[in-house]
Amino acid sequence: MTHSQPKARFLMCAPEHFAVTYAINPWMDPKRWARDDRKFAAASRKEWDRLHRAMQDLGAEIDLVPAVPGLPDLVFTANAAVVLDGKALLARFRHAERQAEEPHYEAAFSALKDRGLLTAVSKLPEGIVLEGAGDCVWDPTRNHFWMGYGQRSDAGARPIVEREFGVDVVALELADARFYHMDTAMRPLPRGEVIYYPNAFTAAGRSEIRRRVPAEKRIEIKFDDARLLAANAVSIDDTVMLSGCSDVLRAAIERHGYRIIATPLNAFLRSGGSAFCLTLRLDIRSARMRDAVKNAAA
Repeated sequence: MTHSQPKARFLMCAPEHFAVTYAINPWMDPKRWARDDRKFAAASRKEWDRLHRAMQDLGAEIDLVPAVPGLPDLVFTANAAVVLDGKALLARFRHAERQAEEPHYEAAFSALKDRGLLTAVSKLPEGIVLEGAGDCVWDPTRNHFWMGYGQRSDAGARPIVEREFGVDVVALELADARFYHMDTAMRPLPRGEVIYYPNAFTAAGRSEIRRRVPAEKRIEIKFDDARLLAANAVSIDDTVMLSGCSDVLRAAIERHGYRIIATPLNAFLRSGGSAFCLTLRLDIRSARMRDAVKNAAA
């Protein structure tokens, strides 16, 4: 579907070379993948195509990072950078297996800047690890990032993100290795609801979430949904796309006025990723920027 003015713009990477060839989180089992690699690889392509098509059908414009042999996790573009107000802060990865992705993402973001889709691309200071939007999840209602640290990103990244984008960053420690990035455990929705798995966080983190998000806006999920990475969802307007969820969670989300589209991503779950991991929103705007645009148009 072609749209002259897209409802949303995302960065994705086709899974031409996706596989589970190493283990850097508890979801990954290279031996199991190798036993059925052709089946899983074929499934990943079909699943990614369905997600890609569903997003386009909702009016999204999608730019692609070229796939690269030997970089199976390049498909998880959420980890490429933190993006807000047309500026991108490139990721730095903790594990050597993913560090080779960094120059390819840098080239992709330079190309986006050259096309006028971004105004600035910057890098983290040496020695600081932050794995992109995977650990910096934007909350449009509260106008801040929820940042995960302790598993894959450094707590010291918080003030850097605040200075770079001029917004608050709420840093929460992730307490369960299965939920190694913030985006595996939390998803703010457009009207202020927050889907999250409480046990992914420390007691202090749970307290901070409950302090900032009113009870009627909190959608707390159980492990049965958390293990499906149901919080790792993509939203466009009032539609929420996820790999799968229980009837209980579906009803809870729909009660808030959203429509659910389930696009199974079982092959990617084997790598600890799902819908949000496979996408990076490029057109997110802070409240300050939204106000500036409104005033300019008035």
